[in-house]
Amino acid sequence: MPKSLESRPAEDRTLTPPATAYEALKAPARAWFETLRDRFCAAIEAIEAEAAGDDAPPARFERIAWSRPTEDGSEGGGGVMSVLRGRVFEKVGVNVSTVWGEFSPEFRHQIPGAAENPRFWASGISTVAHMCNPRVPAAHMNTRMLVTTRGWFGGGGDLTPMLPETDAAREDAAAFHAALRAACDRHDPTYYPRFKKWCDEYFYLPHRGEARGAGGIFFDHLASGDPAADFAFARDVGAAYVEVFTDIVRRRMNEPWTPEEREQQLIRRGRYVEFNLLYDRGTLFGLKTGGNTEAILMSLPPEVRWP
Repeated sequence: MPKSLESRPAEDRTLTPPATAYEALKAPARAWFETLRDRFCAAIEAIEAEAAGDDAPPARFERIAWSRPTEDGSEGGGGVMSVLRGRVFEKVGVNVSTVWGEFSPEFRHQIPGAAENPRFWASGISTVAHMCNPRVPAAHMNTRMLVTTRGWFGGGGDLTPMLPETDAAREDAAAFHAALRAACDRHDPTYYPRFKKWCDEYFYLPHRGEARGAGGIFFDHLASGDPAADFAFARDVGAAYVEVFTDIVRRRMNEPWTPEEREQQLIRRGRYVEFNLLYDRGTLFGLKTGGNTEAILMSLPPEVRWP
């Protein structure tokens, strides 16, 4: 069984420098997450257009804006949920949000820097794709910037093959990891091995004794001392994910599949649901900070089965 997250090296949990160093990055970070959203959505819509038949127009994203409620009626930010249901993507969602306010008393002690002052600012993007063809893997990516009395970046991406024992699934996983390794190596050669291990430990279902999928990278509380460099790394992770995932989709989306493979896909999706509802820290953060419930639970697949 993987070690707990608290057993990570101390340097993964120590946050420097203070929040003032992140003030100048708030507007650029928000703009980047929205730009990455637009880039990803355009890539998904292009794939849907390639797959569209004569009997129906290609699927497009529906965007729904939401505002974060606050107890005193003050502005608390908000975001936009984008969802597409099509021929290739059974359900793909992209959330961007920028929110601020105060953590609740019971939650602030769980967030670095919030015990001293409960105020926070957070911005980020989260994407999840569940595919029609069981031979195309599901995938997830998020990157974010969070500021309390400290500041840091977090995020990552991971791949979940529905038929993990096949040569094709192993080939896709190798391509996915190679792209993320290249993004990491441009910044620090220690990032990929550290963040891959972190991902393997995080995306793990202890009640089943198994990994959720083929892994990827995961990082949090990234505060190297150079906020601009950390932001550049977060940008590279997002851009690498968009490129490699869309390449994998195009490689597999026209392969024939069987009813038995569809059944296996639906069962494996159950693992996805179990992780997101039982262990996912992003789900907990969103629910504890007044996020939009539909946007938070957008990651769940549209159809799932337990044997």
